[in-house]
Amino acid sequence: MLVFTLKLLLAHILGDFVLQPNSWIKDKQEKKQKSVYLYLHILVHLIALLVIFEFNLTYFLGIGTIIITHYLIDLAKLILQNNANARVLFFLDQALHLVILVLVATTYTDYSLDLAYLTTPSVILFLIAIFLLTNVSSILMKVIISKWKLEDDTKKSLKNAGAYIGVLERLFIFMFIVLGQWSGIGFLLTAKSVFRFGDLSKANDRKLTEYILIGTLISFGLAILIALGYNYIVEQLPK
Repeated sequence: MLVFTLKLLLAHILGDFVLQPNSWIKDKQEKKQKSVYLYLHILVHLIALLVIFEFNLTYFLGIGTIIITHYLIDLAKLILQNNANARVLFFLDQALHLVILVLVATTYTDYSLDLAYLTTPSVILFLIAIFLLTNVSSILMKVIISKWKLEDDTKKSLKNAGAYIGVLERLFIFMFIVLGQWSGIGFLLTAKSVFRFGDLSKANDRKLTEYILIGTLISFGLAILIALGYNYIVEQLPK
């Protein structure tokens, strides 16, 4: 099933991202179902699927299902899309396409979904680590640094940018440690220091410098502890 699914995924990537110019996307957004590029886009998907499967008519029904559902999903997105929900609809659109691809792949291959795998200790441990690195760590950091108050400077930065940066850096640190690439943490710390240097030098504010330093060290410390704990428990799991 894996090879079959990868072929479908390759065709999807070619049609939705590689072979779809921005001019097509803008025209579809403006004219919706009246846009000729909507139908050209579907035709590109059809050609990509036919080429990848070497025009094998055995897969005709599956290819037809993908093409029809792709058109309906894209049309629904164009009709419902506005500035407020554009991001949500983009990810929902891609998720629905992927679900269709997987469903089609299962009809042509011998495959049974074993949900029991999702409850194995290794998967549960990994999910716990991810939640600790994201939601739990974010809350812990808010509680820890809440004793220090700085002037509201949200107008000069992106909304919730600091929280997203913190989550991403902890995920990267976790990945580096799990893979045994401790040097990556030094690179990450250096990169963050370079980008923050401009803010700190212009601010000329010792409180801001200390606030950022404390936040960074807490974030890095939590990520390292979680990653080390994860590695330790993984080693204790039965092989």
